[in-house]
Amino acid sequence: MRTRLVSGRGAVEQLGRLAAELGARKVLLVTDPGIQAAGHYDRACDSLRQAKLHVHTFTDVGENPTTEHVERGSVVARACRPDLIVGLGGGSSLDCAKGINFLHTNGGRMQDYWGLGLAKHPMLPMIAVPTTGGTGSEMQSFALISDAQTHQKMACGDKKASFAIALLDPELTITQPSRVTAVTGMDAISHAVESYVCNRRNPISTIYSREAWRLLATNYLRVIQDPTNLEAREAMQLGAAYAGLAIENSMLGAAHSLANPITAKFGTVHGQAVGIALPYVVRFNAGSFLGNNEPSDRIMDSSDLNKAEQWYRELLLVTQDSNITPSVESGSVGLAEFLTNLLTAAGLEACWRKCGVDSAAIPELADEAARQWTAKFNPRTITASDFVKIYQDSW
Repeated sequence: MRTRLVSGRGAVEQLGRLAAELGARKVLLVTDPGIQAAGHYDRACDSLRQAKLHVHTFTDVGENPTTEHVERGSVVARACRPDLIVGLGGGSSLDCAKGINFLHTNGGRMQDYWGLGLAKHPMLPMIAVPTTGGTGSEMQSFALISDAQTHQKMACGDKKASFAIALLDPELTITQPSRVTAVTGMDAISHAVESYVCNRRNPISTIYSREAWRLLATNYLRVIQDPTNLEAREAMQLGAAYAGLAIENSMLGAAHSLANPITAKFGTVHGQAVGIALPYVVRFNAGSFLGNNEPSDRIMDSSDLNKAEQWYRELLLVTQDSNITPSVESGSVGLAEFLTNLLTAAGLEACWRKCGVDSAAIPELADEAARQWTAKFNPRTITASDFVKIYQDSW
């Protein structure tokens, strides 16, 4: 682990001390207007200033950070010349902080870092203070930044872009709107499920995927039903971090390939989009994707099981005593239905049509999905025609 994990209620009060431990004197705090309004910005600044650190801020972070946000933030960084960057907020603020760090320390444009390991010079140390239980960006060395012109979402990865410290304080998540809780939680669940079955899974990643699934699957509805439940929020935040570690040590799959073009073309929030896609990808991967004219409740015989089906059942085995998730025997079919039911219970949409997606765009979306980098890590080979079928059945 390149990132030190500090977790607990009231942990944000340690921010100044931890920043000083990293040798900081001048800090650039990257956040968004919503976090400012919620009062978390003031708590973070107070802690930093109590440690006698000079604080400069960049608050112009959008919901889906683009190259323009990063470039504006890098202008602020050049002016104040920080020796540490703090990302405070959801995945957007954390990714924007990483992007600013790339440009401030290595120059150029964000497009220059689309790929892996393209930063030539050292980067500033960073601290992540996530205010959601969702993206897991605090534990990953990738910044997901959209090109402001093409809307292409670029994954810019470099081990030097890892946060030095991730500070998890569940009290910071209470003020988020219920829909944000719902979509970020679904995002985290998708990370646990996809990283567990991707073709780059390994003994390290599966440990984090399993623990993430245990925490997320059993606490998601608890948070939805009682937003003030700090115990459940703490579990969701820690589960999201573990899912982020699982991705960092493996990869994702076709659900993210389906979701990204939808977000780029129709503006659907990522967690909502990947939540719709995931149940259909689970069925596809396990061979239980039977189409509209065949029974949807078929349970596969043990002789039928492929690797993905076995792995989905292993996840259900982790939570079999919870009385929340489906039985192990229900396998991919039960898991897919459970994931769809979570969407409905959280008040999210379960099909593309209700998200305003035009069915005429499906061929174009499928072509783009097939070009997404996560598609090649899916456990079952998937083609553009497969993506068309999944888009159609989930529309």
